[in-house]
Amino acid sequence: MAQDRAAARRRRLLWAGILAVAGLALLLLGLTVADGALAWLEVVLAIALLVTSYAVQRVARREALYADRERR
Repeated sequence: MAQDRAAARRRRLLWAGILAVAGLALLLLGLTVADGALAWLEVVLAIALLVTSYAVQRVARREALYADRERR
């Protein structure tokens, strides 16, 4: 049971990292290379990816925090 939780937490943190890197790459492209409506679309998508990454990290950490209390 504990190994399943640890594996799920690692998977969530991996996805959060992937989302963050993709969001930062899109943000960089949107702010430097792209222009017009495409740039704004990339920036909005990048912000959405970064917020999603933060939410996934928060869920993973919260589950790890409360898992300790359930075992007691």
